[in-house]
Amino acid sequence: MKWIFALALASAPAWGAISGMVLNGTTGQPQANVPVILMRMGAAGPEDAGQGKTDAQGKFTLNAETSAQGPTLVRAILDGVTYTKVVPPGTPSEGLTLEVYNASKEKGPAKVSKHMIFFDPMPDAMKISEAYLFTNDGKLTWNDPAEGTLHFYLPPSAAGKVRIDATAPGSMPLQEAPIKTNKPDIYKVNFAVRPGETRFDLSYSAAYKEGETFSGKVATSDDSTYLIVPKGVTLTGDNLNDMGVEPRTEAHIYGLKDSSYKISLSGTAQPSAAEAGGDSGSGSQDGAPQIQEMMPRLYTKVGPILGLAFGILALGFVLLYRTPSAKESHDSGHR
Repeated sequence: MKWIFALALASAPAWGAISGMVLNGTTGQPQANVPVILMRMGAAGPEDAGQGKTDAQGKFTLNAETSAQGPTLVRAILDGVTYTKVVPPGTPSEGLTLEVYNASKEKGPAKVSKHMIFFDPMPDAMKISEAYLFTNDGKLTWNDPAEGTLHFYLPPSAAGKVRIDATAPGSMPLQEAPIKTNKPDIYKVNFAVRPGETRFDLSYSAAYKEGETFSGKVATSDDSTYLIVPKGVTLTGDNLNDMGVEPRTEAHIYGLKDSSYKISLSGTAQPSAAEAGGDSGSGSQDGAPQIQEMMPRLYTKVGPILGLAFGILALGFVLLYRTPSAKESHDSGHR
């Protein structure tokens, strides 16, 4: 009987404490009485592994299975917004700090600092990927369930079919659903924009034939919108600023000087020199952060090209290719 008991004890999962504090980044004080939820990454996705609340000092202690494989997600909810901290296996699980923020329906300083649209024309359609980078320099989370945060245009031929991945600061991408607004072909996303940088990645297909005019618009005002086509594709249209070719991927980048566009595309996408040479493009030569692993991979060229371009733009690509004129600065201020 002793050996049976010892075997059962050895095979039983080990349990340990996950503890820490929830800090309110808006007030700078510990946040009392907020729900804290532990999630394990199982084969079918996140699984509930325990729940509790913070005490008067904002502290929490929950028991969790320490032998479980995969990371533990610690989630806290404040003002209807969920904040997540990832605890990888083998890392300390005590003394954690999870930062939350008060939420407001007012946009505040949150804005789209970069918006990039990648066009890949096919024989009878066009594959389009969009990347939005929201920056929020304030101390409040912008959360407006009624109106949403990101608004975007979707061509009628897309029939409402779009993949949306939203990535909060320091978190993993989450797939979100598009919500139709009362404006024609304008959709919204109900995803909170926390302090820091929030990413939205969209992928969809639209009807298109070479040489035809393709129209679109910017539904959420932004600081900069860029239209990008792969090597081998020519883009023409009005109100565009030719910013040249990104050296590594050889994608052609255009700045949009208006809130709408009418463009025409011709040609067929060609592999860049890096692709032809077997370079996977896992990182830019200047060490710019890459985003291709986070992009929806509906086709192979979008991730590396859009990822590299986004990283380079974020680190000063605009300064390399463009010195804004007084007129362009004036136009930008009235977007």
